[in-house]
Order: sequence, then structure tokens, then C-alpha cells
Amino acid sequence: MLREQTAPRTDLLDYYAQPGPMTDPQEQAHLLNDLPADIPSLVKVVQGVMVHIFWAERYGLTLSDERKDEVNLRFIPKMLARLAALDDRPLTIPRDLERKLVGNCRDHSTLLCAILRQQGVPARARCGFGAYFMPDHYEDHWACEYWHAAQQRWILVDAQLDDLQRETLGIRFDTLDVPRDQFITGGRGWQMIRAGGADPDHFGIFEWHGQWFVQDNLVRDFLSLNKIELLPWDGWGLMAGPGDAVPDADLTLLDRIAALTLAGDAAFDDIRALVEGDPRLHTRPEWWR
Repeated sequence: MLREQTAPRTDLLDYYAQPGPMTDPQEQAHLLNDLPADIPSLVKVVQGVMVHIFWAERYGLTLSDERKDEVNLRFIPKMLARLAALDDRPLTIPRDLERKLVGNCRDHSTLLCAILRQQGVPARARCGFGAYFMPDHYEDHWACEYWHAAQQRWILVDAQLDDLQRETLGIRFDTLDVPRDQFITGGRGWQMIRAGGADPDHFGIFEWHGQWFVQDNLVRDFLSLNKIELLPWDGWGLMAGPGDAVPDADLTLLDRIAALTLAGDAAFDDIRALVEGDPRLHTRPEWWR
């Protein structure tokens, strides 16, 4: 059961208002200056400079293998550098299709998150599943969550879905304030399956689905709460694959992780302590090179 949101501590909001290792723009920070400060305009900025790899053909864009490889850019400064190489105009100017960065839902969400943090707005990317892509199915997906100070609540934003995608998918809710039953985090999906109330095969994307997939998104979402926004295919340690047996000790840890991600901001100290103290959650050194 999701807890009611209450105002987080100041140090928690400060934490999410600062860049993390993935979202620190570093030498590309100037590209994030002079951007609008309202969410609708920022989402338009993200959509104006990025095209989703799986939707490209819907827009009439054929991608080379070299262009498709842009989805492997893990860090925001590298994404921004590639954007500037494709088109060095301000990010507020929408690109032609051929000059947009090729990304996916993680990249749309993480770029919006980086922009908000650059503006001092608490934000975090969330990894989980969208219930709005196919009937009776939870599609692998990412969203961006930001703290709305005036409303005193975290709001989910789907920065990927533009007019064409919303129309194609028949979306009728506000994608700038996604209902919590339409996007569920990895932790919520994990608990649904562990409680026996959901079919694991209804979670995933393409031919990849099952409890192992939910397990991996659970870990990715937990790390995102620690400002480590992994690529959707980064895998190691606690990550599982189809048919992998999961040791009981890992199941116990995964259950705890799920509970922490759903406990609300009251679990912030435990979330931070766990990622620092358990080596099973330490990422691969080569990802940081």
C-alpha cells in the first residue's frame, strides 16, 4: 500500500535538487542555461531534441546502426555533447528529425531530471512499468518525478509521450501528472508479483518478460533513488536473466528494497545507507570510465 505523501525533509529535497554522477552536466552545463522553468515547456524542450529509438520510423526516420548506438550514452554530459555535435543551436530550438539525439524513455526522463536539478528543482528518474501502452500489460518504462513545492507532492511526468504518441496510444490522462496506477515503480511491480496477485509474464517489453525483468527494474529504480540512473540493459549482481535462480538471501534483500522504495521519503536514510553498505548494490567500475 502506497503511503500518503508528506513534505520531505529539507536535506532530502536538497539531495534531489543537486546533480548526481549520471546527471551532472559538467563542461556541458552552459547548454542547460536559459531554459524555461515550467514543466510543459521543459518537456517540449526534451521532445524537441530527442527521438525515441522505437518510435523513429513512425515519424518517417530511418536510423543507421551508428545513430542507434546513441542510446548507449549513459551520462548526461555525453548526451549533451552529442546533441551539440548534431546541432549547436540552443536546446530551446526544436531539431529536425535527423538532428535529434536518439534515445529511449530512460533518456527522456533522465534529461528532464538533469535540467530540473540544474534549476535547483528536486527531481529523480523512476524505473518501472507503464500500464498505458498495451491492454493488460505493464510495459518497461521510465518517468521523471519532481517535487511540486506549491502542491507539496511528488509529480510523475512522462517526458517521452508527445502528441503523436498520445494519440496513437489513446492516452486520456495528463502525461505531465501521471496517475500512480498508470505508472508503477519496479518496487510496486515486485510486490504485486510476490504477493501472487499479478502474472509475471504481464511485465516486460517485446520478448523479455517475467519476474526476473521486474527484479531488474526494481534494482534500477532503487539506484535511481540514489541518483544512479542506469541504462535499461545494464546488468550485474542482483540483476537476473530468464530462468536464473535467485538465492534466498537475494530474495530477502529484494523484498527489503521494494519495501523501502514504496515507504516514501521517510525511508530516505535507509535507502542511502543500504546502497552504500551492501556490495551487491555497487555498480561495475567500467561503467564510470
